Amino acid sequence: MAIRVAVAGGCLLGAEMMAASLHQEDGLDVVIVVTGYDELVEAVARTDAKVALIDPERIDGDCTTAVTEVRKARPTCEVALSVDAPTAGFVDRVLRAGVLSVVPKSAGLRRLIESVRGVASGQVVIDPRLVPGAVSRGNPLTAREVDVLRLTASGASVKEMAGELHLSTGRIRNLASAAIKKLGARNRYDAMRIADGQGWL
Repeated sequence: MAIRVAVAGGCLLGAEMMAASLHQEDGLDVVIVVTGYDELVEAVARTDAKVALIDPERIDGDCTTAVTEVRKARPTCEVALSVDAPTAGFVDRVLRAGVLSVVPKSAGLRRLIESVRGVASGQVVIDPRLVPGAVSRGNPLTAREVDVLRLTASGASVKEMAGELHLSTGRIRNLASAAIKKLGARNRYDAMRIADGQGWL
């Protein structure tokens, strides 16, 4: 089944070109192209897009707020960003908002396509050169990873977490695994203990 993608960019021509490139790839289906955050949130709410691909430096409004609104409108829609020159601080902010991928435009089309595929399966896809700077600023966990660890602390099962967060059990396990790796923990309970001890929950 094709991965349904919503593309948003401030420049219609640029957004359409990016969408056309993605649409030519096997297994990717661009379902809508928009040029504003409000339009994107509305589009995501009325479609079954699996990934929202945003060019935040060419689109009006606040990117972090838009990501939050997209997640509220459709919890099963993941978000990827294509950015001219992402800084560690920017990556840190958007990861906390729930973005799963930040791809520098210098990385090229192939990297962007790989990012969209990875995000659709619940993977965090970040340029390795950006992660150390982002992590060193404090809490390395994304908002959804924090949600999973908080629910772990409450004693919820993976199935219960999936119901609470409106995600698949596979996505919950991926989020837990990502948190475990970031924190150097043995399992999700250990990750929860470490995060709580750092005041991140």
